[in-house]
Amino acid sequence: MDLGIKGRKAIVCASSQGLGKACATSLAREGCAVVINGRDVAKLTKAAAEIQAATGAAVTPVAADINTAAGRDALVAACPDADILVNNNAGPPPGKLADWDHAAWLAALEANMLAPILLIRALVPGMRQRKFGRIVNITSAMVKSPRPPMALSTAARTGLTAFCKSLSLEVAADNVTINNMLPERFDTDRQRFMAERMVKEQGITFEEARRQIASSIAAKRFGQPLEFGDACAFLCSAQAGFISGQNLQLDGGSYHGLI
Repeated sequence: MDLGIKGRKAIVCASSQGLGKACATSLAREGCAVVINGRDVAKLTKAAAEIQAATGAAVTPVAADINTAAGRDALVAACPDADILVNNNAGPPPGKLADWDHAAWLAALEANMLAPILLIRALVPGMRQRKFGRIVNITSAMVKSPRPPMALSTAARTGLTAFCKSLSLEVAADNVTINNMLPERFDTDRQRFMAERMVKEQGITFEEARRQIASSIAAKRFGQPLEFGDACAFLCSAQAGFISGQNLQLDGGSYHGLI
């Protein structure tokens, strides 16, 4: 299927690795010119070369911390007329209420709610004027299935979800869509971190930790990043113009709810 986005311009945040890189790769494969982002210059440069070699697309790396105004400004300056924005950012580590002081809450809100909102604020006026825009936020399955250790991340990402639902009603008439992708258990560094945490807490092997995690998924396997990237590309497609304000679960069928 031709997704109708060849020649479009995309910004993908936190895309030097993992799910962000997968989204950038899928969009580049569809013919988008992609701006990728990260804080580690060496890792970012390597990712840009890999995506360009795999897809033949134009890939521009922008080293910037999107938790800062200067970082967001640098990213927007690299592509002020972006047609596609994929918001992504690392979340805080698991913990418990006693771990989360005032500073921890402010950091989570800055990274997982305010940074994406402010990037949307910068880019959505141009999208509306050009009558095409696709905004995808990578949030978390925990937005719909909260768990105590992830409450800090979940609270901030749920705030972003509420804001975007509100805005989606206003911008839909201008062919600007806003959707959220809710991943769980994709085979990325995040899952390796979680497995290593289980090794320390339970005294089990890394392989056993991975097996336990996979067995908790209805599909009995980890998701592959490019599966996620291709789903993102479809949400950014011309054909997806009637899909907006939605939360797409990507969890191997593990979510137990109806809605």
